[in-house]
Amino acid sequence: MNIALIGATGFIGSRLLAELGRRGHRVTAIVRNPEKVPQGAGVTAKRGDVFDRDGLAALLAGHDAVISAVHFSASDPAVLLAAVRQSGVKRYLVVGGAGSLAVAPGVKLFDTKEFPAIYLDEAKKGGAYLDLLQAEASLDWTFLSPSALIEPGARTGKFRLGKDDLLVGAEGRSAISAEDYAVALVDELEKPEHSRQRFTVGY
Repeated sequence: MNIALIGATGFIGSRLLAELGRRGHRVTAIVRNPEKVPQGAGVTAKRGDVFDRDGLAALLAGHDAVISAVHFSASDPAVLLAAVRQSGVKRYLVVGGAGSLAVAPGVKLFDTKEFPAIYLDEAKKGGAYLDLLQAEASLDWTFLSPSALIEPGARTGKFRLGKDDLLVGAEGRSAISAEDYAVALVDELEKPEHSRQRFTVGY
C-alpha cells in the first residue's frame, strides 16, 4: 500500500516506518525535519506542519491510508482531522495512548492516583481525541492504545489484543514493546478488524 506516516521519526513513528518497510509498503514520511528520516526502499521524506491544514491535506492526498504518530499535546486535533478529511483519504489509523483505557467500571487509567503526573496532559488530550473520533462520520478510523508501559524491546509478534480495558499480564505488569506495537498497528492496516473502534495491545 501507499501510506502517509505523520511523525515518522518519533519513538513510535520510527518503529512504524521500519515495520512498514519490512512488509514492502511505500511510505511518505511526513516530518518537521526530512533529513532525519532514514533512507530506505519505498520511503519518501516530506516536510510537513501538523498545524497547516491545507499543506498537510495536500501531502496526504492520494495515499491508501494515513497513520498519525504525533503527540496529542503537540498537535491540534481539529486541524489533523480536517486535513485528513480534506485529503480525501478515508482510512485513518492513530497511535493512541494508554491513559484512556479502563481499569475498573467507570475508571480510566489516567484517573488513578498512580498515574504519573508528567504524562497526564498528554493522556487527557489523547482521551479527548478518541472522543472526537468516536463522533467522526466520514473517516474509517482506528485508534490503537498501547499497554501502560511501552518501551524499546524485541519484535516478537506474540501479544494479546483487547478493546477498551487495560491489558495486564499474569505477573501484574501491563507492557508492550514499541516494536510489537508497530506489528499490531500494521497488522490492522493490512487486515482491518477494528474499523471505527479503539483497541489495545499487550503481553
